[in-house]
Amino acid sequence: MRILFVGNSFTARNNLPGLIKSLAAARDLTVESKLISAGGASLRQHLNAGKALDDIATGGYDTVVLQEQSTLPIKSPDRFRASARDFGEAISAAGARTALYLTWARRNAPETQQALTDAYGAAAVELGATLVPVGMVWERFFERYDEPALHDADNSHPALAGSYLAACVFLIALLEADPVGIDTPVKGLDAETAALLRQAAWDICSSM
Repeated sequence: MRILFVGNSFTARNNLPGLIKSLAAARDLTVESKLISAGGASLRQHLNAGKALDDIATGGYDTVVLQEQSTLPIKSPDRFRASARDFGEAISAAGARTALYLTWARRNAPETQQALTDAYGAAAVELGATLVPVGMVWERFFERYDEPALHDADNSHPALAGSYLAACVFLIALLEADPVGIDTPVKGLDAETAALLRQAAWDICSSM
């Protein structure tokens, strides 16, 4: 599968595309990906810059993953949906499918997760897009486990454990594969923690 990721540091941090590729390879699935990222960028900024649209039109991608600026769907869901709609039209015209990377609430504002979930869910329904429900999985993970920490020290960005859990959710939602039992080492993450995250991703996604 050829995947284009369009987003910001929530996608770039800890090389999320690389984590997904490694998990996929363990299931004999080949993933080639490209990341178009800018710090703090919104989807509208990516649209205005034009690079992502050019790549979508010419890159021969199977899937384009869209990640909005982390708080914009909370503050302005209509703007988010308009940007997602504009991207969705370009993605469909290129013969690819749209996937929406539903992100998580900041650690000190967990109550905002519902607004993120609602905004991304509504956009997915409107566009017929694949929803990758990472934020929902994080929310349920917090209900079941005290550790590892998923947020980085800034209470916003993902720690490595958070990115790895996100990658497991991508494997399930986008590639329809089970992460449980994959034993590919992850630098910076001990084997026991990685196994817990893979199992949690599968259990939580299966219960949705």
